Amino acid sequence: MIHHLRGKLVEKNPTHIIIECGGVGYFVNISLNTFSKLPEQENISVYTHLQVKEDSHTLFGFVEKSEREIFRLLLSVSGIGSSIARTMLSSMSPSQVRDAIANGDVASIQAVKGIGAKTAQRVILDLRDKVLKVYDIDELSLSTNNTNKDEALSALEVLGFARKQSERVVDKVLSQDASLSVENIIKLALKNL
Repeated sequence: MIHHLRGKLVEKNPTHIIIECGGVGYFVNISLNTFSKLPEQENISVYTHLQVKEDSHTLFGFVEKSEREIFRLLLSVSGIGSSIARTMLSSMSPSQVRDAIANGDVASIQAVKGIGAKTAQRVILDLRDKVLKVYDIDELSLSTNNTNKDEALSALEVLGFARKQSERVVDKVLSQDASLSVENIIKLALKNL
């Protein structure tokens, strides 16, 4: 119903902001991610999601459309309400949430306060296909936080090997020993390419 708000930032808190638009002050709930990305200027624009319940109308605001999309996807999961979705987006960036779902990373999602193992698994089960489709992510080329892996893949690309093929081989090498140095990853990968 309310797609976005553009107006004067009257109040800024880690959990909410108040935006004045045409003389009306809107109380907008936000995540810490949005709080950290809000511009310091007086006039701002935020994308919104209006949640209508029997006893309340609650407005949520997001600096980026991508965060709002992830928020809405999370709300579609049984057992995830607006407060847990907001907590998740306060604990992780939208891209981290997206990658955790796409990678099936139960531990990262479960690390969020209020989410147990079953809920984390349900989030992944319900949203994995949607996330892969919406963000056009290829399951084999998902990025990880392993810098050695990234450096090894870059080196193999420079040597002329296709990224997807290299990634499969590097993942196989790392599954046997995740503590390998970049040089050893490359050496072992070259034997298998």
